[in-house]
Amino acid sequence: MPLAARNARDPIGWCLGITVLFLGLALWRIEMPPRYYFDEIHYVPAALKLLDLIPANREHPMFGKEVIAAFIHFLGDRPLAWRMGPALSGALGLFAFSRLVWNLSHRRAATLAATALLATNCMWFIQSRIAMLDMIEAGLCMVGLWQFAAALRARSPGSARTRLILSGVAMGLSLGAKWSSAPALVMPGLAFLILKIRERSLGVIGRKASGPTKGISLLEATVWLGLFPLAVYWITFLPAMFYTDRPVAPLGFIQQHEYMIRLQDSVKKPHPYQSYWYQWIVNWRDIWYLFRKIDGAQRGIVMIGNPFSMLAGLVAFVWALWTSMFHRRYDALALIALYLVCLAMWALNGKPVQFYYHYLLPGAFLMGLLALWLDALWQRRDRWHVLATASLVLSLLMFAIFYPIISAAPLPYKDAYNLWMWLPSWR
Repeated sequence: MPLAARNARDPIGWCLGITVLFLGLALWRIEMPPRYYFDEIHYVPAALKLLDLIPANREHPMFGKEVIAAFIHFLGDRPLAWRMGPALSGALGLFAFSRLVWNLSHRRAATLAATALLATNCMWFIQSRIAMLDMIEAGLCMVGLWQFAAALRARSPGSARTRLILSGVAMGLSLGAKWSSAPALVMPGLAFLILKIRERSLGVIGRKASGPTKGISLLEATVWLGLFPLAVYWITFLPAMFYTDRPVAPLGFIQQHEYMIRLQDSVKKPHPYQSYWYQWIVNWRDIWYLFRKIDGAQRGIVMIGNPFSMLAGLVAFVWALWTSMFHRRYDALALIALYLVCLAMWALNGKPVQFYYHYLLPGAFLMGLLALWLDALWQRRDRWHVLATASLVLSLLMFAIFYPIISAAPLPYKDAYNLWMWLPSWR
């Protein structure tokens, strides 16, 4: 790590401030619309049934529905309760993402830019305001990655071990919300193995004095990053073991997952909003979550990426490939790996019906790459410095421009949505 990066001040206060602003904006008018919209029709009823131990939505894991059910239990069956879990998860995930970028890079400007870019990439905001499983899964995934990156920076074995345990808890709960984070959750264990081998060759399996975290052997790391998250994940199925109909067997791990996979593979009917991974990366196909007249005004929520930052991120991806290969930028390499494995899951799994919101995690890691690129441009102190600043400002401006059509704000007239439909494929 360059000396300037080692001596950089942690912008944790600013990151926390951005997170608080994000949460406030996410909670503002979160009860609009006042009834289910888009996939809330699946997950909120399933959470309500879970309170009575009635099985529903059995193709997905339990934890996301447990979070929604818990807020309904304490706040009542109303929109604020349905959506509070994803909103808090979105804020937690945003802060965790800022901590992840800081621990990877120790670059102040990059960390602040990454936090602002993710908060305004539209996808993170939209998914934080709807009662779906994705933001609970993504937010906890970011926490798990943050804690692992912090473990690599820990100054004592005890601190590193605590971080690894917290990482394992978060990863298990993330997987317990939805399986989409699985590729990213494999990466900490793989990275730990690679770093161990890189320092001391293959004879490191039981040695504690080698590798990235002195005092933590590869065998111990396997427990905290592999077996422990799986145990936490299985514990989230505990309520299902008390279902009034066809309860899950406590030792029926394999049978339960065979059943869940069969249910997921059975969804083959084409959907008007389905899309493919190569459309996601260029922000080609959106999803209309809502378009309805409510409380005397036309309102809409379109699931779309930030028209500037999601495309600028692709340029940053190319830069990151180059700098990771020729300048050994391991922070860029880590985010590249996370982006690619999360995208490859959808490109290779053969699931016939996929949607743009599956790009939630890859799109987040892309914002990290964009932030690293902007930071590199700021370091040059020439005309590229101006380009970096303009790019960040334009990203924030695009979020502000699209805010009405991603937040169910009242539109001046029914056809006003055309102001934001810049591509025919967005209609």
